[in-house]
Amino acid sequence: MVTAEHLTRVFDQRVAVRDLSLSVRAGEIVALLGPNGAGKTTTMRMLAGLILPTAGRITINNVELSESTAGKARSSVGLLTEAPGLWERLPVRLNLLTYARLQGVERPEGRVDEALAQVDLAGRADDSAGRLSKGLKQRVAIARALLHRPPVLLLDEPTSGLDPASARQIRDLILELRSQGRAILVTTHNLAEAEELSDRIAVLQTSLLALDTPAALRKAKAGTHVVIEFEGGELIERPIGNGLAIPDIVAALVSEGRRIVRVTPEQRSLEQVYLDLVQGGP
Repeated sequence: MVTAEHLTRVFDQRVAVRDLSLSVRAGEIVALLGPNGAGKTTTMRMLAGLILPTAGRITINNVELSESTAGKARSSVGLLTEAPGLWERLPVRLNLLTYARLQGVERPEGRVDEALAQVDLAGRADDSAGRLSKGLKQRVAIARALLHRPPVLLLDEPTSGLDPASARQIRDLILELRSQGRAILVTTHNLAEAEELSDRIAVLQTSLLALDTPAALRKAKAGTHVVIEFEGGELIERPIGNGLAIPDIVAALVSEGRRIVRVTPEQRSLEQVYLDLVQGGP
């Protein structure tokens, strides 16, 4: 659905994104992680067709993005920015109707009703946007992104600043949207959320540092120690690597007459893997 090939974006001689290649398939969620200033928002803006890359190529729903095709490509994308950007004094329905008409959506009234139902807000359609909680405003913003039935969703920090219950509702909604076959790229600083939501994770720090499933990323950055449990409950920790493998450690301990109950390789969390990547660790 979305393919980026060797994207680079330069602002006033500052490289914001360098040689980035990634794709998001239909029915897939890819989480884009990285520290502040890593190029995540710039990447989202390029993929949404709001700015063009300095170099590289973007294809959205089989349309190659260019100045002449930007409008057509954008019609396949629903964008959620970090700030909902609603007209606070207007009712929810009128907010969405206004956006739908600005976007040229056909039969806007029906599409607004459909989008409200998708985010479970039909009962709040006549409430002023300014009276809604932040979580409900975020759901209205997602409804706005769905008005033109886009196959691609770009969600920038969709749960930022939300309480746990509201964040849970937004995550459930994102998973439901994936089940409908949409290609979804989401940025987040919440690593537990990224692991729960995503099929694959991309780690960006101007350049792409890693792109794989959460399990594969943890495995690639496997631990450097094992924990060994002996009869009687004694636990010891031993380093591995540099030519020393787990069978070697076990054989040496057995030769000493030790009775081993369990050998457990160190499990790396996604947070540890992420920090290793962005801090240049092993």
